[in-house]
Amino acid sequence: MRQFANSSSHLGYRPRRSLPRIGITMGDPAGIGPEVVLKAVAEEEISRVCAPVIIGDAQLLAHTARTLDLQCGYDIIRQGEPLPENLTEPVIFHLDNIGGFVEPGIESGAAGKAAAGYIEAAVAPCAAGSVDAIATAPINKRALFLGGYSFPGHTEFLAHLTGSEDSAMAFVAANLRIVLLSTHVPLAEAIGLVERGRIIRTINLAHRELRRWGIERPRLAVAALNPHAAEGGLFGLEEASEIVPAIEACHGVDDVNVRGPFPADTVFLRASRGEFDAVIACYHDQAMIPVKCLSFGEAVNVTLGLPFIRTSVDHGTAFDIAGKGLAEHSSMIAAIKLAAELSTRAGENSRAVEV
Repeated sequence: MRQFANSSSHLGYRPRRSLPRIGITMGDPAGIGPEVVLKAVAEEEISRVCAPVIIGDAQLLAHTARTLDLQCGYDIIRQGEPLPENLTEPVIFHLDNIGGFVEPGIESGAAGKAAAGYIEAAVAPCAAGSVDAIATAPINKRALFLGGYSFPGHTEFLAHLTGSEDSAMAFVAANLRIVLLSTHVPLAEAIGLVERGRIIRTINLAHRELRRWGIERPRLAVAALNPHAAEGGLFGLEEASEIVPAIEACHGVDDVNVRGPFPADTVFLRASRGEFDAVIACYHDQAMIPVKCLSFGEAVNVTLGLPFIRTSVDHGTAFDIAGKGLAEHSSMIAAIKLAAELSTRAGENSRAVEV
C-alpha cells in the first residue's frame, strides 16, 4: 500500500471528476452501519453530489438488504481490481474478512477486526487518488480492542495509518464547528491535557484546516476549562497558566485569528450565531453537549490533520436496534455530503495554489 508521508502533504493532486468519489466504510458489521450506509447511498441527494464506494462485505450488505427490504444489487469490486474509470453508481469494494457468522447487536472481536479492516482498506485508494474522501459508519471501541486494535477510535487509528503527527477530532453541527483538545480519555486525564503546547498545536491545526475548507481567515475561539473562565484564578489556574499563554503565542503567527478563553456556557452559542468560525473545546463532553443539543442525528464528525478528508456520523453502533430496520440515516447522509463538499473545496484550493 502506498503510504502517506505525513499530514502536511494534505490532498496533493486529485484528478478532475464530475463527481467526487467517496469511500464509505461499513462500520462494525454487528451494528447499524450496514443499514445506514445502504439507506444513505440509495438517496437521490447522495447520487447528486458523489459516487459512493462502499467498503465492506458484499454478502453481509446483501443479507441486510434482503432482511430489511433495502436497495442493493450494486456492482462488486474485489481487492486488487481497479475502480471503474467512469463511476456514477454506487459500487461495493468487497473485503471477505468476516470470520464466521456475525450476529446483529452482539459485540465481538470478529466484528471489531472486520471493521478495522474496512478502515485500513479505505486509506489505500485515497493514497492512490482513486477515492477523494472517506465517510465512516460507526465502530465499537471494545469490539475493536477485542479484535486486536488498541486505538480508542477512528481519529487515532487513521492518524496512525497515515503517519499524521497532528490530528484532532472536530464536529460540524448546523452553524457550529468545534475542535476537541482531547477525545476519549477520562475527565481527570483530559484536564491534564489542557496544556500550552497542545493548545497551540490545536489552534494552528484548526486554522490550517479551516483555510483548507475555503475560510480565508478563520475566527477561532478557545473555550475556558473552568466556570466563568476561572474568574481571575478564583475557580482554577489553567486559564492563566496554560490557555492564555497559548493564545498569545499564536497571535501574529501565519495570520492566526484566535481569542479567549471564553466561558464555556456562552461561547458555543456565540459561535452558532456567527461570531466565530470554530471553537476549541477543552474536553470531549464540553464539545458534544452543544453539538448534540443543536443537531443530534445530523451533526458530522471530521478528523482534522489527515492527508485526505474524513467524516463520520455523530452516533454509535446502536447494538440495541441493529438488524431491526429502525436506524435513522440522516447523520450518514450528512457525513457523505460534507465529505463530498470538503473534498471538492480542498481540491479547488490545492489547484489554485499550484496555479
